Amino acid sequence: MTTIIKQCTHRDLSKLQEISIETFTETFRDQNTPESIEAYLERAFNLGQLEKELSNTSSQFYFVFVGEEVAGYLKVNMNESQSEEMGNDVLEIERIYMKRNYQKRGLGKYLLNKAIDIAIKENKKKVWLGVWEKNENAIAFYKKLGFVQTGSHSFFMGDEEQTDFIMTLSI
Repeated sequence: MTTIIKQCTHRDLSKLQEISIETFTETFRDQNTPESIEAYLERAFNLGQLEKELSNTSSQFYFVFVGEEVAGYLKVNMNESQSEEMGNDVLEIERIYMKRNYQKRGLGKYLLNKAIDIAIKENKKKVWLGVWEKNENAIAFYKKLGFVQTGSHSFFMGDEEQTDFIMTLSI
C-alpha cells in the first residue's frame, strides 16, 4: 500500500479532530482517569482550538496516509508557537501520534523525518519534543533515533499535573 504525508488544511478540521481524539485516547486512557482524559480532550481538541492552531502560520499539521486511511498525524511548532520558549533556531514536535493498528510499522519514524526535513528547510539547529515520563515505548523510540533528555516540564491532563521529559535532537 502507498504511504504518503499530506499537510492538513481547514478542510481537514473534522478529520484532524477525529484522529487527535482517537490516538490520544488510545495512548493514554489506561494510565489516566476518565475525567482527566475527558477534560484534556475537551480543551485540546475542540473544533475552535484546532481551527486556531491550523490558522497559526508558525504551526503545521500533517497526516500520514496508508492507502486511503489516515494512520496518524504530526504537529510541529516554530518560533513563538512552541509550547516552551526554546528560541527561534529550534523546531518543536508537539504531537506525533499513530493509530494503534499502525504502530511499529515505521510510520512514526516517517513522520519524525518529515519534522526534521521541515527543521532543515527552516534553518533550525535542533528539534525537540516533550514525552510523558511514563511513556517508556516512546522514550525508547526517541532515544533510538538520537534524541537525548535535556530537561522536563509540566503537562496538565485535566487538573492533574504530570511530568514530560524534554528530548532534543541536534541536526
